[in-house]
Amino acid sequence: MAPYATDPVCAEIVLALPDDLGDDLPGLDTTAQATAAWGTAAAPVVLRCGVEPLGPTTDRCVSVETPGGPSVDWVVVAGDGSDATQGSTTDGTGTPATDWTFTTYGREPAIEVHVPAQVAGERSTSFLDLLGPAVQHAEQVRSCL
Repeated sequence: MAPYATDPVCAEIVLALPDDLGDDLPGLDTTAQATAAWGTAAAPVVLRCGVEPLGPTTDRCVSVETPGGPSVDWVVVAGDGSDATQGSTTDGTGTPATDWTFTTYGREPAIEVHVPAQVAGERSTSFLDLLGPAVQHAEQVRSCL
């Protein structure tokens, strides 16, 4: 369980999340508090609310605009912990060979979205904009530079 998963704001966020993240990413049932998942059981996209908020970082930070809603800042890190700006590696087939983790920057409680390599290789992560209306329940205290 994430360290701040019991924050009441996490309950608001989880209740406001979309049922699916597009045609190929239907919602999945989860049993852990302050979590949600989409996709397939073999390669789920997993959201955890209440993770440790990030401090200042040199990792790539992107602002994702939400149509008709808030802009959400996400820190993007490749599965091995390397900076996502260093280019992606592939498994030889052109499919990204690493998972990706997106963590909100400047929002409390912080939210983390883990995207497995299989999903990242098959589609863009533009579905992050669908999370904006739910994520806006977390107070924004800082933003990307």
